[in-house]
Amino acid sequence: MFMSGESVLTMILVGIIAGWLAGKIVDGTGFGLIGDLIIGVLGAFIGSWLLPRIGLHIAVGIIGAIINATLGAIVLLVVVRLIRGVGRRN
Repeated sequence: MFMSGESVLTMILVGIIAGWLAGKIVDGTGFGLIGDLIIGVLGAFIGSWLLPRIGLHIAVGIIGAIINATLGAIVLLVVVRLIRGVGRRN
């Protein structure tokens, strides 16, 4: 599989933006550049798998990719938070 330089840069840009947005929505902070990128890219995979299965079809293009990846990243962060129990405070 060959990916052009433009495709890789687009994927990195979408991952960073989506990871940052998800971090702001779920935790109220970001996770740093690399953390945001990883969360965003994983979120893109989760979103592209999960959203069609629940009947959500997001717009196409870069904005649609960012929304899709952000929703997937939010799901990822919520699941991680539930597993780790970080949300519980005394």
